[in-house]
Amino acid sequence: MTAEQAQILASVDVFLARRLPPAEIRRRDAAHVPPYDLLPEMGQAGLFALAVPVAEGGLGADWATVSLVQERLGEHAYMAASIFNRVVGFGLASVRGYGSAAQRAALLPPLMAGEAFCALALTEPQAGSDAAAIRTRATRQAGGWRLNGRKTWISDAREARWLILPARTGPENEGPRGISLFLVPSNSPGIDMTGLPKIGNNCMPSFDIGLQDVDLPDDALMGEEGRGFTQLMATLHYSRASMAATVTGAAEAALRIALAHAQDRVQFGRPIGQFQAIAHRLVDMRMRVDQSRLMVRHLARLIDKGAPCRREAAQAKVIATETLRDVADAGMQILASAGYSADSDMQRLWRDSRLYTFGEGANEVLRDSIARDLGLTTRGTA
Repeated sequence: MTAEQAQILASVDVFLARRLPPAEIRRRDAAHVPPYDLLPEMGQAGLFALAVPVAEGGLGADWATVSLVQERLGEHAYMAASIFNRVVGFGLASVRGYGSAAQRAALLPPLMAGEAFCALALTEPQAGSDAAAIRTRATRQAGGWRLNGRKTWISDAREARWLILPARTGPENEGPRGISLFLVPSNSPGIDMTGLPKIGNNCMPSFDIGLQDVDLPDDALMGEEGRGFTQLMATLHYSRASMAATVTGAAEAALRIALAHAQDRVQFGRPIGQFQAIAHRLVDMRMRVDQSRLMVRHLARLIDKGAPCRREAAQAKVIATETLRDVADAGMQILASAGYSADSDMQRLWRDSRLYTFGEGANEVLRDSIARDLGLTTRGTA
């Protein structure tokens, strides 16, 4: 870590300690209060501008620095990391990757300032891991497009200013070749959102979205018509890298909680961490988190070099999300009833972690992708 990176993380620590102390995190989780109010202050601190080159008005930090910030946010409070990733991984990466000059001019300043964010409206009732199966359609009309269809499990959609929305513009049998991307204001007439109850990630609300005759101008198209799926795939490594870094930080938090409990909890006359069964479990947790962190660092270096990294991005996402799932589960076993209490931070990490192994790409599908990169033929379709 460079001196500059250490200084950035120190400022992140100060911000989080002030705005999201442990009691506030628990309050927000219990009351389902999203962290949207943190965005302007994160923008003022320059956190979002880290991911944007100086030539485009940003601070020009490398992805390794962005990744360190994501990990630290995830370690302290996943809700803060989630909204940071919404701006950086979905918004800035997409707009910079395939937005028009006018779209970049309109979106980059408010995104960097923390005044707005984007939500990715990809999943549909019959199109999850099989993203190329989407049926939402954009039809050309005089002066623009008309959207009809349905999206579901779209996180933070109601408060997002824009939806980055893939829709079919070609025939159904064209598969991914017939998909285009659109920049859709979330308050457009014809959009109806319904909240979806969940068992975790209470500060990241998800929505079912109905699209009925949503009219868009010509310039709502992002990139080239018919190349939306390819465009999404081209920037997917940013969102997978973001997820991997964030959950690595959360796994570090779970390990820290479990280790403190094992040192403090006394049974049979000694701390339970002195029993080999518990000690070895904590050792395995430590190794898993460190392995996950190494994969995240490796991926960040590849991104900074501009090297192909589709396989490494998939690997990082699989390794990190399964690390958090397993470490949080082991932590629950170590804490026992202390972890099962509704006041426990471990139980929040445990129930939240269950989403990440299938969110933003199911790990089974990503394993198929990795297998193909190894030259293996599988029956998967991703």
